[in-house]
Amino acid sequence: MTSRLLGAVLALSLCGAAGGTLVAGLVMPFVGGAGLAARSAASTLTYLPAPLREEPLPEVTRLLDRNGRQIAQFYYQNRQSVPLSAVAPVMRQAIVAIEDARFYEHGGLDLKGTLRAFVTNTRAGGIRQGGSSISQQLVKNIMLAQAESKEERAQALVRSFRRKLDELRYALALERKYTKDQILERYLNIAYFGAGAFGVQAAARRFFGVDAADLTLTQAATLAGAVRTPYDTDPSLGDEHRDRLRARRDLVLGRMAELGVIGKDAARAAAAEPLTLHLRPEPGGCAGSAHPFFCVYVEREVLTNPAFGYTRADRERRLQRGGLTIWTTIDPVAQRAAERAIGARVRPRDTQVASETMIEPGTGRIRAMAVSKHYGRNPHDRDLGPSTTYNLAADTAHGGGLGLQAGSTFKVFTLATALKQGMRFGDGFTIPGAYVPSYGYRDCSGRAVNDPNTVIHNAGGEGGGGPYSLEMGTWQSVNIFYMRLEREVGLCDVVQTAKSLGIRRADGTPLHEVPTFTLGANEMDPTTVAAAYAGLAARGRYCRPMAVTAVVERDGTRTEIPPACVTALEPAVADAVSHVLTGVFTKGTMRGQSIGRPAAGKTGTNNGYTSAWFAGYTPGLAAAVSVGDIRGSYRYPLTGVTIGGRYYGAVQGASLPGPIWVDSMRSALRDTPVYGFVPPDMARFGGGFTPGLKEALEKQREKEKKKREAERGKHDDGDNASASEGDAAAGAASGGEEASGGAGTTPLAGSGTTPTGGRAAPAAPAASVRRSTGARSGRDSPSPAGAHSVVRGTSPRAPLRSGPGGVPATSGRTGWASLTRPDTAPPAARPAVRRAEAHRDAPRHGAAERGSPKHGTAEHRAATSTRTSRGRHHAVSHDGRHRRTPHGAAHAATHPAPNRATRRAEPPARHHRPVHGVRRHA
Repeated sequence: MTSRLLGAVLALSLCGAAGGTLVAGLVMPFVGGAGLAARSAASTLTYLPAPLREEPLPEVTRLLDRNGRQIAQFYYQNRQSVPLSAVAPVMRQAIVAIEDARFYEHGGLDLKGTLRAFVTNTRAGGIRQGGSSISQQLVKNIMLAQAESKEERAQALVRSFRRKLDELRYALALERKYTKDQILERYLNIAYFGAGAFGVQAAARRFFGVDAADLTLTQAATLAGAVRTPYDTDPSLGDEHRDRLRARRDLVLGRMAELGVIGKDAARAAAAEPLTLHLRPEPGGCAGSAHPFFCVYVEREVLTNPAFGYTRADRERRLQRGGLTIWTTIDPVAQRAAERAIGARVRPRDTQVASETMIEPGTGRIRAMAVSKHYGRNPHDRDLGPSTTYNLAADTAHGGGLGLQAGSTFKVFTLATALKQGMRFGDGFTIPGAYVPSYGYRDCSGRAVNDPNTVIHNAGGEGGGGPYSLEMGTWQSVNIFYMRLEREVGLCDVVQTAKSLGIRRADGTPLHEVPTFTLGANEMDPTTVAAAYAGLAARGRYCRPMAVTAVVERDGTRTEIPPACVTALEPAVADAVSHVLTGVFTKGTMRGQSIGRPAAGKTGTNNGYTSAWFAGYTPGLAAAVSVGDIRGSYRYPLTGVTIGGRYYGAVQGASLPGPIWVDSMRSALRDTPVYGFVPPDMARFGGGFTPGLKEALEKQREKEKKKREAERGKHDDGDNASASEGDAAAGAASGGEEASGGAGTTPLAGSGTTPTGGRAAPAAPAASVRRSTGARSGRDSPSPAGAHSVVRGTSPRAPLRSGPGGVPATSGRTGWASLTRPDTAPPAARPAVRRAEAHRDAPRHGAAERGSPKHGTAEHRAATSTRTSRGRHHAVSHDGRHRRTPHGAAHAATHPAPNRATRRAEPPARHHRPVHGVRRHA
């Protein structure tokens, strides 16, 4: 029967293309199922439909660094379409030989080739030649590509006469619309070759690590053989599949020799070669990125930006299928510098986590984003381990966690506000040894937010008040000085300054406008803090952090994305802030640490050592570093811990974040010009005065002189060296970040002079809670090594000569607020109830400023919030205890005291929840 049918059809085929309709009527019953009348098929083929609507094929979206090197890719299907001219001629020949040898001769239906394939395949007992034309296969692949659900895919793959007939009709329509080369190009780009590779370009890269234009005969035959049964010949599935792939390759070589495309000797030589596969991983998403945390930031930026689509579904579809080329801001040099600086001090398996973001002033471009852990899930989906799916360098909107209280890095906003309101260098006042913010604080709604239940101490709660100038209060990070200064300039004004510099909470909720705002009561992320400091570096020009600079569509259309910047501060005010902050490196908490060029910055150590920060900048680059425990900062403070194989008695801003910042910035800026800051306008900001400061300095110098004379005969250099080693072992920071009063240090030590006409300005005692013995004795003495003066001139970026690389960074440790979930931290601070009129009109220098008794012990309680339970409010104190008050009663337990001025004991264990490894990144 077969021979009779074959003879009849071959006879009819002599009629050529003109007899296509009649031939179809005879062939279709044979191909699709006997019993259908030829007349029905002929009628169906007489009226051809419009060609299939062709949606753009899903294409790979690529992320490039600032130099154009790919750092990540996203795709629904791993495909990169290329023109036919970018495909090796031997690849075109191979695919035509094995799939449709008469492709350039027929008009969409190759009757002779179809029947020959049927006979060949029947005798072989398997598929050896293609039965459908390349045009028909293109139609089938278009239907599959347009399928959005499993049901639609199943319908496109169903084997029925009706589907084959529709496939043929659309194939004939395509033949009328496109040339043969256009059809072949579309087919090579849409076909699936196995191993997750769609299209010939992706297959060439996946199988052999080469472009489609560079395929050899053996490689081309391998890919041509895979396209017929891509799942059975997927080489990534094992040796059995590779054996089948090789057999298909040899079949293609034989067919090419049979058709005379290649010689028989060439076919035999190619068949004797091994497959020589070089399976190249093509991971999609951020897990396979060279810079995964930055990749997460970019991904979230695209998915939340309406510029990429009206809805999130539209944006996700565009990212996964759009074939975009996204140019990003990441700088490989800065990124490596940040990663190495963090990796040298914090290990992935540590529960403590360090994060850093570097931002370019004046543009907001993110140059580096690094986290001490690997990106991904932990083995067996454990909560804790060397990996995390949270982008801890960013806020929750960009895949990050809940952030850390920023500590004294927030003092710069009060400093800027004071200078903006007319305060001068050298201005200051006398502060008490203890301070209660019981009056004078109002949020931006005008509501009183005083907190009479919080007591802030200087020098470990032992007193130590005295006169401080604006510079000394900043350099030594004196908490009471800044609480008083915030009250003088207005809490709301400070909040507005911070907001103008882009300050937003990491969790996206409104800022807590509380008295301890200047001490860093709000949880932040390094990216937001770095951007704010970059605004100071850019002379008051704040730019929103940006990760994408340009987007190129698949058709080559390029859209540039400009920086989004505003003027947050007057340039003169920003210059004055920078002038004061440079002293942090030469006279303050970072004394003795240098990057070998002018720099400004501020340390931050949170209350109870729950977190530590350093944020700083040069005219060309800003960065912020944070450190804390990933399990929850309040339950796991950074005291008595081993980080990166090194023990820390207590981590401060200058002891771990500071050295990370110094090393990363030094490396990131190594090959860049050295610029100085614009000098401040001394006519506007010079000439301040602090009553009693000169006398206090003279008295302090006399005391130090007597002390040195007394110690000269008691201690030799060896004893001093041993003491220094003991201090370093205790892990305290260079410069005594917010912890003055330690052994060998006096409240006004290391002060120097003010920059205003030679008026003395002694160093102020740093405000602090009472520390453990190890924390107090472990403070390194600041030294002037590495100090760098700023060249003054008229140019905003005056080139300077590069100085020494700086001294080795001191050691230390830090703490982390709850990073990804609320842990045992007190709930968000709420504004206090309105105080009585007597508090509103209280004198500026009341009894509270003269000091208040400790609350029973050195650990005073600082109430932070209220909770309602069974009809009562519970004021949660910093020591983790609950004080019950009648329901609705007014209380002042509203404000978190994030700095070390108040102490927070370990909260109840029942509140703790792990913060990482509990969900995958979206």
